[in-house]
Amino acid sequence: MRSRGRTRTNRLSPARRFRQRPLWAVLALVMGCGVLYGVDRWQSADAAAPKADAPAFQAHATIHELMEHMVDPAADGVWDAVAVISNEAGVEKRQPRTPEEWQAVRAHAMMLLEAMNLLLIEGRRVAAPGAEAHFGEHPPAQIEAMIKENRPAFIGFTEGVRQTTLQALAAIDKQDVQGLVVAGGHLDEACEACHISFWYSIPATLPKAAK
Repeated sequence: MRSRGRTRTNRLSPARRFRQRPLWAVLALVMGCGVLYGVDRWQSADAAAPKADAPAFQAHATIHELMEHMVDPAADGVWDAVAVISNEAGVEKRQPRTPEEWQAVRAHAMMLLEAMNLLLIEGRRVAAPGAEAHFGEHPPAQIEAMIKENRPAFIGFTEGVRQTTLQALAAIDKQDVQGLVVAGGHLDEACEACHISFWYSIPATLPKAAK
């Protein structure tokens, strides 16, 4: 007789399925043991492998270079974000207004934060060998000796800059113009405290005017 469109499906009888279960069980057990064995070998190899030490920090730039190329531009980016400028054209009130402008100020604050970490790397020189002192500053060798002898104080000053920068960052994230002004003032005080202690040669000798 012809089939009425029904497709014959080959299904295992209950008895046949029961007889094949032990085979699948054995295969599953073997595979499971293999996985566990592999994991155990991987864990053993990982435990036996020598632990690599963290790479040592290497200071290449001098403190003067960090100040010139990172710290000063970053701090200026925070301070100059809000200003009142008077000129012949009138009075300009400068402040971040768009999301992009706030993000640019935030980038300066983040750079300043990370620069504080770089200043604390052991062995960083104040200036290149043979560098002369800037006007109104101690000679680089003297600054370097002062930092070495009073390193806890130097670390404290960098922490002061870090904390005031975090205040500025909080104001930036809130888009709080007045809060940014206040934090900028605290940041200026923190920076000057370090400069007065380690950098400035006070009283500075002014050059005599030419006759």
